[in-house]
Amino acid sequence: MLYLGIDVGSVSTNLIIMNQENEIIDQLYLKTRGAPIEAIKEGLRLFSDRYRDDDIWGVGTTGSGRSLAGAIVGGDIVKNEITAHAVAASTVDPAISTVLEIGGQDSKIILIRDGVISDFAMNTVCAAGTGSFLDRQAERLGYRVEELGQIALKSKNPVAIAGRCAVFSESDIIHKQQLGCRIEDIVAGMSKALVRNYLSNVAKGKAIKSKVCFQGGVAANLGIKRAFEEELGCEVFVPEYYNVMGAYGAAILAKEKYEHTKERTNFRGFATGNEEIVTDHFVCQDCDNHCEVTIIKSEGQQLGCFSDRCGKYQ
Repeated sequence: MLYLGIDVGSVSTNLIIMNQENEIIDQLYLKTRGAPIEAIKEGLRLFSDRYRDDDIWGVGTTGSGRSLAGAIVGGDIVKNEITAHAVAASTVDPAISTVLEIGGQDSKIILIRDGVISDFAMNTVCAAGTGSFLDRQAERLGYRVEELGQIALKSKNPVAIAGRCAVFSESDIIHKQQLGCRIEDIVAGMSKALVRNYLSNVAKGKAIKSKVCFQGGVAANLGIKRAFEEELGCEVFVPEYYNVMGAYGAAILAKEKYEHTKERTNFRGFATGNEEIVTDHFVCQDCDNHCEVTIIKSEGQQLGCFSDRCGKYQ
């Protein structure tokens, strides 16, 4: 009895396979590259060599492309990423009270009290507090983004970098380079700036209590982890599967739904990865909302219809 969790984001598409004991037994971390349908299909194809359709008893989807993924694979439950990340964190450790999540294009904070989400906030405006900013600076500095954390840890005297805006931050980094500052001090200063941006923007007014869990792709960056610990004055825990926690939460939710309803999964099978899947759009004129409705089809058969505000076509 296995469960499939899928998290479709703007930067990465993550798939995990979970067993009955809530253990992740397989995972895929794929680049979305602006083509979520192809990323989902690639994940299904990769898993098709390892698992049978009959192995899957439930499928959950989450992320910004959760409705799309749910329609393509035959999702049993489609949940927002706040719920999925909170469920995953609480499953890993019920003592977790605060979840810090930084992805490629957005970041979020989730407060958990007594196992229930009590508050949350998201940042989808400024890139200065997200992974895309780190990717951009790593490329400009001539490093892989995976190297930035170790470089930052070598710093003895981090320089001050503006952190309120991605454009100003980059200008400040260039200025510090021109002044001859050490690269490790610049990277450490950049890490601290990203954390300040996060805490003053996303986490503004939030009561951050330990145990603090840091997840999302940026959690791999040890420099960011250290900067959070210095600012918060407490240890920051990074779970083993920090980069696929959304997909993990979706799989857990799918398992819980099956155990509650005992309904057969809607999973369309791993062969879906070989289908020709296309989308079409139209603007509904039935009210003043003028929703742009998306229709998804596979080989001429309609799989789903979504993005309308009122739910008429869903």
